[in-house]
Amino acid sequence: MSNAGQEAIFKPLLIIKAGSTFASIRKNHGDFEDWFVQRIEPLGLKCRIVEPPAGEELPDWSEVSGALVTGSPAMVTDREAWSEGTATWLKEAVGRGIPILGVCYGHQLLAHALGGKVDYHPQGREIGTWPVELGPYARSDQLFQDFPGQFMAHLTHAQSVVELPEGAQLLAATAFEPCQAFRVGDWAWGVQFHPEFNAQIMREYVEAFAPKLREEGKSPEQLLAAVEETPQAHALLERFAAIVMGKL
Repeated sequence: MSNAGQEAIFKPLLIIKAGSTFASIRKNHGDFEDWFVQRIEPLGLKCRIVEPPAGEELPDWSEVSGALVTGSPAMVTDREAWSEGTATWLKEAVGRGIPILGVCYGHQLLAHALGGKVDYHPQGREIGTWPVELGPYARSDQLFQDFPGQFMAHLTHAQSVVELPEGAQLLAATAFEPCQAFRVGDWAWGVQFHPEFNAQIMREYVEAFAPKLREEGKSPEQLLAAVEETPQAHALLERFAAIVMGKL
């Protein structure tokens, strides 16, 4: 079947834009939603963008086939009205069995929405390209089950999920961050890492945070030298799209 035929069948995937990247990165590479669209729409799944921080209203759950929540420079602990409203929408979506993927801020917001706890990481920002280790529950997880036990992923975050929602399964960790991925129920996932980033975007994030990183005793030069492409992390978006379209 052609992509055009597939697009006619599936309701759009909702991309909830929780914020914007740095202006310099946006000028050269586009914004968060663009990076997801570039990887998802070629698979035959149309995307619909809604930006709650700009006052845009989230659609009725019946209008979408799934939802993906982007990263953001905002902090979940600030409890901004748009963020709390999105959390309420996500909680209802999970209850309705709608496939959900929260990325970075979206990962934290999903955990918060379902009763987990989010706070600042005591050791500061995790940033750069790092190995993600899958845990035992990932072996039978629909999203992660075909992944290798370790894969490289791009990361940048100051806050973390410090307490999982009740009934959630921890799926992955890094040496720095104990909660890199979790699942609640059968259809809702959060991932702290960025499957949408490419290596150049990751480099520009490290450069943007370089002064703060030095204050925290981290070496931007070492972090930059370790940046590499992350094809396995990118594949997560392909698998999530396949789940949304009922192919997995």
